[in-house]
Amino acid sequence: MTRTAIIEWLTSFVPHPAAPRWRERARRCAGAMIGIAFTGLATHLLFGAAGDIPLLVAPMGASAVLLFGASDSPLAQPWSILGGNFVSALVGVACAQWIASPVAAASVAVALAICAMFLCRCVHPPSGAVALTAVLGGPAVHALGFHFVLAPIAIQSVALLSAALVFHALTGHRYPRAAFRPTPEAAAAPLAAIAHPLLEPLLEPLDVPRKSFEQLTCEEIMSTRCPAVPATMGAHAAREMFRRHGASTLPVVDAMDRVVGMVTHHALGDLAPAAGFRRVWGALRRALLRESARVEETVEAVMAAGVHAVHRATPLAHLVPIFTDHAYHDIPVMDDARRLVGVVRHSDMIRWLHHHAGAAQPAAAAG
Repeated sequence: MTRTAIIEWLTSFVPHPAAPRWRERARRCAGAMIGIAFTGLATHLLFGAAGDIPLLVAPMGASAVLLFGASDSPLAQPWSILGGNFVSALVGVACAQWIASPVAAASVAVALAICAMFLCRCVHPPSGAVALTAVLGGPAVHALGFHFVLAPIAIQSVALLSAALVFHALTGHRYPRAAFRPTPEAAAAPLAAIAHPLLEPLLEPLDVPRKSFEQLTCEEIMSTRCPAVPATMGAHAAREMFRRHGASTLPVVDAMDRVVGMVTHHALGDLAPAAGFRRVWGALRRALLRESARVEETVEAVMAAGVHAVHRATPLAHLVPIFTDHAYHDIPVMDDARRLVGVVRHSDMIRWLHHHAGAAQPAAAAG
């Protein structure tokens, strides 16, 4: 391994420069404290007289980190915590009862819990600890049997999630964060239509007339060369990307390349460093607080969430009201896994309509 490769590998251990402001950090810490306190109090009020129910299980602390410290993550959404903790507890109890060796039971429980979470689309990292707790929690947990799934896991998961929902609403933070907002037409698109646009050009004769506007799908006209902005990217780097691609809007994606919003260059311009006295004061404040100069707002702070994203098999005609009602310039297109595969630009639609109308005029004259 060369020296450059070693240095590059070591730099991957450096913490990400993006971090929330101190006020936001305090808000998230306060939320975790309130959430855990509420969960413990709810468990005490419901099962205080029954000493066999743990007041708090350790995985709830890890869930609190996600629900309050990283609430925008797909791993911290309501279905993730409820479904993940439930299926992991169920798998953990089953392994504890059916496998004699604790090490083997723990290994199998974690592996099966991950598989179950993938199948149920509710991946929640703390749920791996739930499966381990069911196996290694000791006689008190083993005595509960499958009741452990309901109490304490399900009860405490609901209590912690309820506290998070109320806390984020009262503090003005958007939670839960939907990855996309599909149109009704996209949600109702049949699965058989997915492969149809790809196979039809190979099957139809060459003399078949071209498709009408109503027959076109997003996949047939979308632009696949669509740069996306990671939600964790800093504002300065995002502005450089806008200048490089000459775009006015860009889709924002999470770590799984799923669409989580749209950002405009105007929104990023609002985060540009202030001039004059405000710039000097900002530098002085960072120095006094000993904050890193690299810490800056991320794209996630200014993006527009809840964007109308469509499936690749959505008929193109269904995009017309979205363009007109919401004044969109670009509409993200997703695959079955909700990953970004392209964008349909209003200029692409206008270009197609102009070309189609130009080709139709000679045909009409000949007829």
